[in-house]
Order: sequence, then structure tokens, then C-alpha cells
Amino acid sequence: MGRVTELIGVAEEGAGPYGVALGPDGGVWFTLVHAGEIGRLAADGTVERYGLGAPECGPAVLTAGPDGALWFTRMHDHRIGRIDTDGKARSFAVPTAGAGPYGIAAGPDGALWFTELNADRIGRITVDGEVTEYPLPQAGAFPSLITAGPDGALWCTLNQADAVARITVAGEVAVHPLPTEGTAPVGITAGADGALWYVGIGGGLVGRITVDGEVTEYPLADRAARPHAIACGPDGRLWFTEWGAGRIGVLGPDGLFDGYRLPGPAAEPHGIAVGPDGVVYAALERGELVRLAPAQA
Repeated sequence: MGRVTELIGVAEEGAGPYGVALGPDGGVWFTLVHAGEIGRLAADGTVERYGLGAPECGPAVLTAGPDGALWFTRMHDHRIGRIDTDGKARSFAVPTAGAGPYGIAAGPDGALWFTELNADRIGRITVDGEVTEYPLPQAGAFPSLITAGPDGALWCTLNQADAVARITVAGEVAVHPLPTEGTAPVGITAGADGALWYVGIGGGLVGRITVDGEVTEYPLADRAARPHAIACGPDGRLWFTEWGAGRIGVLGPDGLFDGYRLPGPAAEPHGIAVGPDGVVYAALERGELVRLAPAQA
């Protein structure tokens, strides 16, 4: 099925749209990593931006929480943020100094789970702001994005360890090495097939890992495309951003790739999200969101 590509300006050049998530209010929420703001795109195309009172805080990845709010990481001031759908924000400090929180996802236990890039730890924060940290067994692993798995655990990529880690809600960690050296995985999502899917920004590939740790790789035709984030659509197709190629890629259940080149220079797509209607949204570094909607027959 073809797609209609729509580019929506949401910020000035340099503000840095980065993470994107669908909110419980029907809005498309996004981070402005260089401006220290959270934005919301309404269905009618209206854009609202909310300052966080700390322009250098570096809001990165965000997710819908179990409490009806959006939760996000603040990489530069090492805090976890929360914003209501009416734009009221607050934040909570991470105990480890300089931790660099990055990926975040809602867990099966009613808490939010996040990665700490600089501290080799996985964090858990309750909706009341209580934080617990769990160390990873490898130093310098650079834990990146995280997702809830189909097995009741959390799964995250270890970018500098070329591995994927599984952590239970009790804090027990298992690490699964990946077969290709230099894969440098970043994005990860739960697929419709009961497995986890990740993208390797260094290896130029999409990977599948079962809950037992069995890995299958799907190399991209352009190994220099630098795939960054990945999300599963309602039909089981895997959508991912190709940061280095200015494209949105898709891998079908049949194992075949397709993709959509973004118009104009320096798109640099980062975060990606897919709605229940199959509409794909991605954040573009140059100040836009892209909307890929199924073409009407």
C-alpha cells in the first residue's frame, strides 16, 4: 500500500525534534532536545510548545505513561520529566550523578523504566517519582532505547557492547551478545510476532531476537543508512528511521524492505511512532514531523 507523505513544521531550525510518542489525548507529542521543550501536534495541525524551565536540560525520548501523562528523559540535567496533557510539567532527579537518562518505556508493573547512558544502569521510576537503579554487568555498554517485551520483562539495547539486555521487573539482568561486530544497536520494539526487533546504527541492519535470545539479522541495502529508532505497526510491519539516509524504512512480515525518502536536505529522522490507524510519525532534526498515512484506495 502506498503512503501519503506530509511534512509538518513544528519548530525553528536548531530546536531539534527528537523523540515522538502518541498521547492518550490523541495528540502527537515530541521532544525539542536543543530547546528544552516538549511539543504537541493536534489533529487539526495546531502546534503547542511547553517550556521546561531549563533550556539546556536535553529532553530526549518520551512515552505515554500509565497515569495518563507523558514521561520523558532529560539527558543533560539527569532528570526524568512528566508532563500532563494540559502542559503542566514536573521532574524528578536520578540518584546517580551524571547518569544521562535516555530511553524510557512504560513497564508491565505500572512504573516507567529508563536507561542511563553514562552509568551502565537501568532505572525504574514510579508515577510518584520513586527511583530505583539496577546495574548492568558490563562497563561502557551505553544502554540506549528500552521497550516492554512480550514476556513481562524489559528489553534494551547496549549500543557499545553490541548486545541486547533483558531485565525483569525484579531487576535481574541477562545480556545477549549480537553476532555482528559494530552493530551498535539503538532502537528496539516489541514485534507482533512475539519477538523483539532492533536496529543497528553501526551495522546498517534490522535484527530480530526471540525471548530465548535467538537472533536473526536483516541487512539493509544501504549499510550506511544509520537506522536509529524502530516501531511496530498494527499490521506487524516494522517502521524505522534511517538517520544517515534521510529515509523512513519499513520491513514487512515477508522479510522484504521498502522505504520512503524524505524530501529536502538534512532531514535526519530520529524518533518514530505508529498509531493504531497505521499512520507513522517521525521527528526530523531540521524542525519538522513527517506523517506517513496510508493512501486511500
